[in-house]
Amino acid sequence: MVTTRAASEQRAVLRNISWQTFETMLAEMGENRTSRITYDQGMLEIMTPLFSHEYWKCLIERLIFVLAEELNLEIVPAGSTTFRREDLRRGTEPDSSYYIRNEALVRNKSEIDLNRDPAPDLVVEIDLTSSSLNKFDIYASLGVMELWRYDEGVLYIYQLQQGQYIECNNSPIFAQLPLIEIARFLEESQRIGVMKMTRNFREWVKEKI
Repeated sequence: MVTTRAASEQRAVLRNISWQTFETMLAEMGENRTSRITYDQGMLEIMTPLFSHEYWKCLIERLIFVLAEELNLEIVPAGSTTFRREDLRRGTEPDSSYYIRNEALVRNKSEIDLNRDPAPDLVVEIDLTSSSLNKFDIYASLGVMELWRYDEGVLYIYQLQQGQYIECNNSPIFAQLPLIEIARFLEESQRIGVMKMTRNFREWVKEKI
């Protein structure tokens, strides 16, 4: 087992873990936990986020809802749902995830099964320290079409094309808006506060659309 520590999160990596062990751990740990688990063909990572990690995650989530409101989009927040496929021997729990284009397909569901349900349209990852596993490969294999990664003041936007994530400046889901600008608003919250930052972002979105 390898454990890494940072000011934002704690990680532990286990190797040679069977799928059944992964499923058993999920069942035993339950839903009321703060840790997030990623499984990739025998390697298992447990990450426990701390304050800084959750702060940025919550702010991005807040801005995503502003976007949905201003663009008149319905949205189902899926949070850190465990998305997994036994046939791929892969599973992960994102920092946050959303159904937008496929919102109507999951609106009334109490659970998600990727064997019959679509993957989330958008996944957000806060990468204040590097993961030991390549979550991009996992998300691509599960079929997540858009991925945002926030890393030390920069927001990266990726679109899935032919099985690989291609970095882009605009968000395909949100009317091709240049959402790399979100990073500027996030940093602004440190100076002017979350509520004022949110109002400024809403005005920016209105101007762009």
